[in-house]
Amino acid sequence: MSDSLATLIERLAGPARQGQFSRLRRGLEKEGLRVNPVGRIAQTPHPAALGSKLTHPHVTTDYSEALLEYITPVTCRPADAMAFLGDLHRYTYRYLGDELIWPASMPSRLSGNDSVPIADYGTSNVGTMKRVYRKGLDVRYGRIMQAIAGVHYNVSLPDDLWKLLRAMEGAADTPMADYRSQRYFGLIRNFRRHSWLLLYLFGASPALDRSFLPDGREIPDKLQAHGTETLISPWATSLRMSDLGYQNKVQAQLKICFNSLSNYVNTLRNAISTPWPAYAALGVKDGAAWRQLNANILQIENEYYSDIRPKRVTRHGETPSQALEASGVEYIEVRCLDLNPLLTLGLDETQIHFVDAFVMWCLLAESPWISDEECESLDDNRRLVVERGRDPELRLCDQGRGRSVAEWGGEILAAIDGVAGLLDELEEGNPHRDAVAALAPRLADPSLTPSGQLLARLKESGEEFSDAMLALAREQAERLRCEPMDPARQALFEELVGISQRQQQEIEAADRVDFDDFLADYFARARESRIIGEVSP
Repeated sequence: MSDSLATLIERLAGPARQGQFSRLRRGLEKEGLRVNPVGRIAQTPHPAALGSKLTHPHVTTDYSEALLEYITPVTCRPADAMAFLGDLHRYTYRYLGDELIWPASMPSRLSGNDSVPIADYGTSNVGTMKRVYRKGLDVRYGRIMQAIAGVHYNVSLPDDLWKLLRAMEGAADTPMADYRSQRYFGLIRNFRRHSWLLLYLFGASPALDRSFLPDGREIPDKLQAHGTETLISPWATSLRMSDLGYQNKVQAQLKICFNSLSNYVNTLRNAISTPWPAYAALGVKDGAAWRQLNANILQIENEYYSDIRPKRVTRHGETPSQALEASGVEYIEVRCLDLNPLLTLGLDETQIHFVDAFVMWCLLAESPWISDEECESLDDNRRLVVERGRDPELRLCDQGRGRSVAEWGGEILAAIDGVAGLLDELEEGNPHRDAVAALAPRLADPSLTPSGQLLARLKESGEEFSDAMLALAREQAERLRCEPMDPARQALFEELVGISQRQQQEIEAADRVDFDDFLADYFARARESRIIGEVSP
């Protein structure tokens, strides 16, 4: 732990004991493919009994009609978030018939690109835009990549803490929105430097079904055959986060290293306004039918893939970047977490407590701007851990020094433990420090990681990846179908079915312009700046 961090923790200990900053607030977004009883991606529509996927606040779909997405409310206690997520699963299983929720990030056995159905959000202009955007992802990258699932972890720091930190720094003259955005971007830079640790500790996708690779594609050298239908990467942690998953060579040129809000927003705005010849060659429309929203580097900002994003709840008519410009960063979205198939809900409270402590450490530790050289180095570190994280010979680059995952990770965990102690001042017991202690053995013994455990299971049993995941899906479904729900949440979910369906009907009835005019107006407004004040470094 650096001297500066140790000093800051000591200064914050008293205020923490006095309750001068409250708990972190987080919301979970958890995806999961619907599959049929034999483990093939479901071709059925999103169950109408679950409500409208366009307007339901808690049950929707991501790319595919079969890719369920659960969204919890914002909570202060991890146990509350997990209880809500669990009941979303239990409620859904009442209406899935014999279908199952796939427990892994890498998809089930596929039958080519067209076996991944694109989500349909109805006839409104907003719903049509969501579908055309997904059609654009298909023509650019293919649908198979969009069948990957994960957990998105949205977290915000308490207002009391921002006030305390600003006062301690003597920054009272800095508007709070500016100060908060500066500090959030410092957090994001440190996250980018060290997200390899989360990939190592929680990566759970070292294997995939052969059907994930397009027909005729040569098997990459990093993959080895296991059985007849499975490919594994012996030292990998998260193939989902590798170049097989959410990666894009065109987007790589954007070089967003999160040094400032203005740089981030301007880079994204340029990307959604700059044509890309290869995408133009695909065609934006085929006659009257839309193939993609536009031929630019990004169709919309959501197309940018990153392991973390600064976010703010948008108002009507705002794009995500405009919301950030107008009012600053409100929370961050962590996007690098795999589903852990060995856990019924894909994650647990220990992981949440650890990520909370990790995020807080990223905030409190010094975070200088990232140079172009460092940006390349940290990208290399993430790639190495994704592909070879459990290899004892692996060395990462720490400011020019080669370091093992165990050595560097142990040093980081020691620093996180100090920050975890601050978070535990408000808790019964020490859940954050206990989480750090529970995960520390994974550094010394890679077989304890989720990726290590999954590969061990495949090797010991000789199972194919899809067969092993199907067995887990059946076990989890049986458990969830038998468990009782909280009566109040059950009543809420039942009420939201009708409410969401009526809301979709109202949106569709309210449209007054055709889709072409709607889209032209959207992009004209998206190019407008909403800056209300310069957020300086």
